[in-house]
Amino acid sequence: MNRDWTATARTLSEALPYLQRYSGAVVVVKFGGNAMGDDQAMAEFARDIVLMKQVGMNPVVCHGGGPMINELLGKLGIESTFVRGKRVTTKDTVDVVEMVLSGLVNKRIVQAINDAGGRAVGISGKDDDLMVCEADDPELGFVGRPVEMNVQIIRDLYKAGLIPVIAPVATGMADNETFNVNGDTAAGAIAGALRADRLLLLTDVAGVKDKTGQVLTQLHPDQVRDMIADGTIAGGMIPKTETALKALQDGVRAVVILDGRVPNATLLELFTEHGAGSLIRSTPPSTRPRGLRQGEASL
Repeated sequence: MNRDWTATARTLSEALPYLQRYSGAVVVVKFGGNAMGDDQAMAEFARDIVLMKQVGMNPVVCHGGGPMINELLGKLGIESTFVRGKRVTTKDTVDVVEMVLSGLVNKRIVQAINDAGGRAVGISGKDDDLMVCEADDPELGFVGRPVEMNVQIIRDLYKAGLIPVIAPVATGMADNETFNVNGDTAAGAIAGALRADRLLLLTDVAGVKDKTGQVLTQLHPDQVRDMIADGTIAGGMIPKTETALKALQDGVRAVVILDGRVPNATLLELFTEHGAGSLIRSTPPSTRPRGLRQGEASL
């Protein structure tokens, strides 16, 4: 099949304003969902992250790993229990969680990025006390809520030309406990501490949907709160949108919830007029169109 090289060149040319706009930007990407278990999807994600770094952005990857944790716990004969959609993490299971997240999953993502030509370094929230937590809920056991963030290690890494890949396990406030942290929560806390330009939450759905099932491409925090209150936003989308609201409050310029199963989803969001998924930001949507945001030509 003959490739349309002219179309390729045109696409690159049309991306120029976006490449200029995001030069030097810090973008935190939460990678999770089914894409993590698919080799091709992992490789495509890694290439996208390397491209972001190559064009002058500072990508920071934070990941989950629930399915891998479930698999290993099952092999060990340990039953998983959940409260309000969050894993109950006991003293026994927290060691398994750390082993899977900081070891198996983290290093797999690091290797994929390195194979794509990047320079990735894997760390966890425990390194340099990046993320210090207290117990989120007594019912959940060793599940943490970030209360102190020390993100200089992340800045040092991306300023050195490296791509940080962060596993969501953290140190406790007392007795050096280890806490399991929800991946979205960890990504939001990191993005807020960095005052990131964008937080991209990759998931297994197309975005935030209205009552008719249509994906809403732009949302204001007040709209999100109303949709949670009236039940339009429900289930697993509630913690994601709550993470988005907290990140905006902490200084992140915008949050996007998008489908990580779509090839090149991050590039579609950042470098095209159409974007991808649901963008949430404090500026009223009616005054700034999707795509290259008016008034955001430079950081």
